[in-house]
Amino acid sequence: MGKSAWRLAVAGGAAAVFTAVAAAPAGAAENGISFSRVTVNKGKAVVVGVANEVEVPASFRMTAERYWDSAHVYLYRGSTSSSNELWHSLLVSSDCDSGTRGACDFTETLTIDPAHGDFGNEYAGAWKVAGRAYLAGDAEDTDAQNLTVHVKRNSHLTVNASPEPVAKGRTITVTGKITRANWDTNKYAGYGGRHVNLQFKPAGATSFTTVKMVYADSAGGLRTTVKADRTGTWRWAYYGNSTTGVSYAPGDHVVVQ
Repeated sequence: MGKSAWRLAVAGGAAAVFTAVAAAPAGAAENGISFSRVTVNKGKAVVVGVANEVEVPASFRMTAERYWDSAHVYLYRGSTSSSNELWHSLLVSSDCDSGTRGACDFTETLTIDPAHGDFGNEYAGAWKVAGRAYLAGDAEDTDAQNLTVHVKRNSHLTVNASPEPVAKGRTITVTGKITRANWDTNKYAGYGGRHVNLQFKPAGATSFTTVKMVYADSAGGLRTTVKADRTGTWRWAYYGNSTTGVSYAPGDHVVVQ
């Protein structure tokens, strides 16, 4: 059996595309087309920064009783009569040649570009998934899938522990800052009021343990003190929320003498 591949790009590179979405249930064989085995980003959240394009892997099976030209899955918001789609380009491959019928498996890459002018903070949050097939004779079929994908703004953490080295039993001051991607300005900005964990990994250990929880100030600044009792590495950890990704500071090693 042949293999087909094609690329779709939004006209003008716009992030949002408004199009009809049929009200068929997930997997329904409306117009002789059904979608199954749909996965997007391996079930994980899509985390986007401020500059680099993010490639989101997807895969699905389409079963067609009619001849088809192309098919893809995508992220959308809105009602079943109109939707706001989230992708800048699609690269789709299938184990079937277009113009055939039957069951075909597809792999796909959706590209999201945070530097595009139409992409902004309002795109963070939950998105639905739909499959669309273009059929011979200019017909089209779109089926909603029972899947949700969260698109999140990337977050960053920094850390500094001092003094270093430090005498055993003395106080260490651990500072840092939490920021997150602002898609409206394409810069990182302080993420104030966040609940961030201070973590420690003793020398020779393989994992970090949470020591205390600290709230960031209004500018995202972090500051606390701890007693130095053994050599090891300090870091901040933030576990994210529905619109913001998880992040960990790279860690600051402090020798206790």
